[in-house]
Amino acid sequence: MNRYARHIFRAVSQVLLLGFVVGAIIACEEIKEPSIYDNWEEKNKLFVDSISDLAAGRVVATAAEADAMQIGTYYAIETNTSTNYQLQYIYVKKLLSNTDGIRAYFTDAATVYYYGTDITGARFDGNFTGYSAIDNRTLDGNDNLPTLFNTPSTFTISGNIIQGWKTALQYMREGERWMVFIPYQSAYGKNGSGSIIGYSTLCFDIIVDEVIRQ
Repeated sequence: MNRYARHIFRAVSQVLLLGFVVGAIIACEEIKEPSIYDNWEEKNKLFVDSISDLAAGRVVATAAEADAMQIGTYYAIETNTSTNYQLQYIYVKKLLSNTDGIRAYFTDAATVYYYGTDITGARFDGNFTGYSAIDNRTLDGNDNLPTLFNTPSTFTISGNIIQGWKTALQYMREGERWMVFIPYQSAYGKNGSGSIIGYSTLCFDIIVDEVIRQ
């Protein structure tokens, strides 16, 4: 092979090698593992639909109806929202009842223990280790209680908290423990907030420790 032929052969080989490398990179990108957050909006819709089916049309609209909620049964509560969404509900399940406890008004505050997860059970916030979204069918309200190492947080009902919380805290009594499921329309909407991505249904284990009259 003469010098000119060797030069051509070497140039062609380099082009083929470059093409192989680029193709391998593209192939690696194409086989990237799927994320649990793929199709997140649809996954959250299906989750809310499943909880709605469990509520089976049981809607709580008054304080008396909240007191009459059966332990371990799902209910829906209508919630107002400042967005353009249509009529919305949060979904709740009472784990511990205390009909002697006082209930917070819109102008009050409450100290609460809470544990917040998304629909995968991943924690995003909280001040104790309670039940997660994936525990919601096998709960005993006397398990996973706060310890001496946990400190409750104080929230003003009329303050800067999501609409789903405002609604739930006005129906709960001091000393009660509820699981609360808040669709994105009554939480952080389509855009999310911080580590919470858009369309997220927020799932909370909430214990009202004390109601503070303002």
